[in-house]
Amino acid sequence: MSNRFTPGVAVPLTVVSALIGGVVLSGCGQQRDPDVYTVLNSSTDESYHRWDAQTLARCGKQLGVTIEQQSVPASQVMTKALRMASSKSLPDVLQLDASEMPTFAEAGGLIPLKDLGLSTRDIPEGIVNFGSYEGTYYGAARTVNTLALFYNKDTLDKAGLKVPTTWAEMRETAKELTHGKRYGLALSAGGAEDGVFQFTPFMWSNGGDETKLDSPEVAGALDYWKSLLKDGSLSKSTVNWTQADVNDQFMAGNAAMMINGPWQVETLNSKKGLNWGIAQIPVPEAGDDSVGPLGGGVLTVPNTGDSEREKMSAKIIGCMAGEQEQITYAINSWMVPANEKAAAVWRTKAPELAALADQVATARSRTAKLGARWSSVSLALQSAFQSALTGEPSETALKRAQKRATSGN
Repeated sequence: MSNRFTPGVAVPLTVVSALIGGVVLSGCGQQRDPDVYTVLNSSTDESYHRWDAQTLARCGKQLGVTIEQQSVPASQVMTKALRMASSKSLPDVLQLDASEMPTFAEAGGLIPLKDLGLSTRDIPEGIVNFGSYEGTYYGAARTVNTLALFYNKDTLDKAGLKVPTTWAEMRETAKELTHGKRYGLALSAGGAEDGVFQFTPFMWSNGGDETKLDSPEVAGALDYWKSLLKDGSLSKSTVNWTQADVNDQFMAGNAAMMINGPWQVETLNSKKGLNWGIAQIPVPEAGDDSVGPLGGGVLTVPNTGDSEREKMSAKIIGCMAGEQEQITYAINSWMVPANEKAAAVWRTKAPELAALADQVATARSRTAKLGARWSSVSLALQSAFQSALTGEPSETALKRAQKRATSGN
């Protein structure tokens, strides 16, 4: 599942600091073959594992080294890396979900990439921030993803409806498309990171902010979700759905539109006769920016204490995140290249996903403002939607969430 949206797993910072601190202080541990390097990632899907193997073979040939791939499920990358840190066998390159990277960086476990000669030229500011912690660039993205509005072209055409661009239009369109077993819209409001990821475009586009969950703007976004539920345009099961569940509903014809990401495209294309389109997520008022969340993985160099290996690790990242490799990987995985020049080429090769590239241009990192404190806010928000969408006033749920986020409990 490399570079897809992956819910993060909160590991206490004290645990991370203790394990990583021990490694750095005691040097690099076991002796390694000087010509063999390892990359730890979450490419457990057969196709992703194959694409990464091909990239690593090309980069190894170019750099004159052998690069081996170790893949574990996305939810286990952080714990696996910590186990490797405790046994002083950290990989040379570690791909982390961008929301997990600040925890590793704060504990002193990563080397700043600019110190190793990697540049951020031609990378949009939002994507540089995506791989940064407290202004220091630790993680290079090859590709990024975000959320967009997917819609069933045939269903909208049959109803004589246009693709909505504002909240009012989406509410009206969703209401008109709700019929029999079919809901107008599907989204994930489950009590996990999936739900928070899906809420951010509504919160941010409405001027809300993760630093103040009890603001009128955040409450307005949650009230909008509640209005869709009240209209019957969203299923009551929305509060239990993951993003994969949402995609299943859309593919089965049980939803006319959905909020989801490009990691679903491969599955969508496997269903014959499903005529889908993609657009930016509607905004509160015409002319507003549609601000979605950046998702995906970043390539980092763990702090092993072996400066020579770390320099080669940076070269491996430089090759993996080079323009040509980005284009190849993006076309395979339906993601958007992180480099602007690569993205411009990609647009010509995947024109049906142009709306996604526009959405990425205004997207933000979830951890840019809060760093490692994001996980506390995420947990507080998850609890808030569950309460608000099952009857509690949004303001009450969000006041409690803000207190919880501030206390870190």
